[in-house]
Amino acid sequence: MEAILLAGGLGTRLRSVVNDRPKPMALIQGKPFMEYVIRELAAQGIKKIIFAVGYKGSMVEEYFQDGAGLGVETAYAYEETLLGTGGAIKNAAGHMAGDQVLVLNADTFYRMDYSRLVRMRAEEGLDMTLVLREVEDASRYGQAVLEDGRLTGFNEKTSCRQPGTINGGVYLMTRELIREIPQGKVSLENDMIPRWLEEGKRLGGFVNDGYFIDIGIPEDYYRFMEDVEKGVLTW
Repeated sequence: MEAILLAGGLGTRLRSVVNDRPKPMALIQGKPFMEYVIRELAAQGIKKIIFAVGYKGSMVEEYFQDGAGLGVETAYAYEETLLGTGGAIKNAAGHMAGDQVLVLNADTFYRMDYSRLVRMRAEEGLDMTLVLREVEDASRYGQAVLEDGRLTGFNEKTSCRQPGTINGGVYLMTRELIREIPQGKVSLENDMIPRWLEEGKRLGGFVNDGYFIDIGIPEDYYRFMEDVEKGVLTW
């Protein structure tokens, strides 16, 4: 199995505490945050990591090199201009060897059984499998709605503070579906997923309650540091 790690963002909200490197390269006990993500993937049998990089992307390649130290194969897809999540996936897909690929945000850590996405896509004949997570206030994000495992709503806005499910930012995508993403700057979340829903593509998924953190703001970056020190994450 292969995975694309989206690591091309500028990380402006974290710039006050991490200003010399891409956000996923923020250090946690002397190791980049993204190393923790890759170790989790490698432990579950992911053999190839395709880095979708932009801002200071050479720092990523200099650190991870061929991936042998972490037991994976690596490839690097550089963005000359910001392409958005959809455009970055399209750009990185040229390094795919197989017909399906996991896609993850490199600045988030979400503990789950990744093989579950593969099984669900095969069993349900899905074009794309998504992972959702439960939050206390879905109005902050926009809801993602599942009915019997099929995605029926995405980024649905509500003004009411209420619990709900939102996009967890982990996808299993087919090469065929990625081909439909236009060249250039494209948002997977705002452009493609809503379009695919309208077109009747078979999008499905499940809600996962495993450990989740996004280090996009200093408070959560420091919280992840504390969790690592406490031994919350082990392999």
